[in-house]
Amino acid sequence: MPRHSRRRFLGTSTLAGAGYFVAAGSRRAWSQAAAERPTVACIGVGGKGGSDAENAALFGDVIAICDVDRKTLESKGNGEKFKAAERFTDYRELLAKHGKKIDICVVSTPDHMHGPITLDAMRLGISCYTQKPLTRTIYESRLLAQVAAEMAGKGVCTQMGNQGTALPSSREAIAQVRSGVLGTLREVYAWSNRPVWAQGPGRRMNLRKYQAQAMAEVEDAEDADTSAAEVATIVADLVKKKGQDIDKALERLDWKAWLGVAPFREYWPGLYHAFQHRGWWDFGTGALGDMACHMLTVPFAACGLRDPVSVVARTTGHDFDSFPASSVIKFEFPATAERPAIPFWWYDRKGNKPPAEVFAKWGIDKVADSGVLVVGEKGAFYSSDDYCGKYELKGVEKVKADYEPAADTGKGNDANNMFELFRAKQAGDPKIARSNFVDRAGPLTETILLGNLAVWAAARGGEGGAMGDWGEKVEWDAKNLQVTNLAALKTRRVADLIKPTYPAGYTLDT
Repeated sequence: MPRHSRRRFLGTSTLAGAGYFVAAGSRRAWSQAAAERPTVACIGVGGKGGSDAENAALFGDVIAICDVDRKTLESKGNGEKFKAAERFTDYRELLAKHGKKIDICVVSTPDHMHGPITLDAMRLGISCYTQKPLTRTIYESRLLAQVAAEMAGKGVCTQMGNQGTALPSSREAIAQVRSGVLGTLREVYAWSNRPVWAQGPGRRMNLRKYQAQAMAEVEDAEDADTSAAEVATIVADLVKKKGQDIDKALERLDWKAWLGVAPFREYWPGLYHAFQHRGWWDFGTGALGDMACHMLTVPFAACGLRDPVSVVARTTGHDFDSFPASSVIKFEFPATAERPAIPFWWYDRKGNKPPAEVFAKWGIDKVADSGVLVVGEKGAFYSSDDYCGKYELKGVEKVKADYEPAADTGKGNDANNMFELFRAKQAGDPKIARSNFVDRAGPLTETILLGNLAVWAAARGGEGGAMGDWGEKVEWDAKNLQVTNLAALKTRRVADLIKPTYPAGYTLDT
């Protein structure tokens, strides 16, 4: 089955002529009356990938699914919408077999695999919906945007899964702030109650470390007269059982495929898979990478938060393996034609927020656990929602400001955001997808991930898990993706976070 030609695709699937929308009052709703649907592959179908696959199946025919966890793969594959989809545990085998048949690929894996999978798909001419954060490293974000631009002429469209981009409230908010209603912009704040997964130093585990810990715990728990031989026997039994648990888990989990481009480490139950990948430098991007792609939807677009010149952080401490439990990060942005130089402050962990006086000036006395504040000389924008799904203007009134709302499929905002990619593909216009890699997702992710260089350079925390002093400031040349004061930094391997090295079998640069 050849890939649909653009002419054929548009001739049968355009918004105006194919029945993709039906009238629903003033709302435009999704219709299943289309004569032809795009073909879709879903890579990563557990957790968020599960709902992404369900949304993709609303708008296209899923012909292949992939997940490194065979239990997850089987569960999703048995669903009514996916029974006809061929199953894979290695995405490279999926693309090798079905690449010429696939119109759209949905990538919902751990962060470290977003880049390699999306690059391989786009280079085959496949449009991509990739979950946030777009990539694990800054260079990968730049490269994905470049490849998306190069492949646009071949029908490749892109969208990142930061669904707040498709909210009417966020689009209205961007228009309001861009109108100048707040006056001259002064500063931007964002704070998140994440992480809700484990982070902090000393977390890596293997059977050798487990044996040492078990020995200490057994010795503490047993009577003083327990012999060393008895303790050793108890610990040996514990280690043997844990080894059996690991072997059983690996019967369903393709650990090599899960690691992908990351350096090898031993599997440990519950430590990395599932969901816990975000707290590890090799696999995730911490709370900043996870949530700032959502929370900066409005400030990034409305305040021009591109190309910061420096970043510095404070943290509770980390071991260069697992992210710290909490951090504060300050980004500095140069002046543009629209605004003066401004700072952006990021806070993560529940209860870790900007100083109370920042809010008091605007009459905000009950500060949400997560939120965004944009401060201008005349007023402020305040959102108490992770996706800017609701907001208030403080000190000023709304003005008339036009904006283009996202199409409403009637299936919820996640579906609306994904449908923008399908619309873009149908129309042959990548810009219909507002969070496309070139204009929004790539530059946004680049900006955000720079903060993790500062977190890396602020490894020393305070006593007893308290916030430490400010770490080394990282001076940044965004155009060339270079740390300009690298030679002066005492923290090792800062530059290693900019560009990854892929192992044999994966392609970064061509």
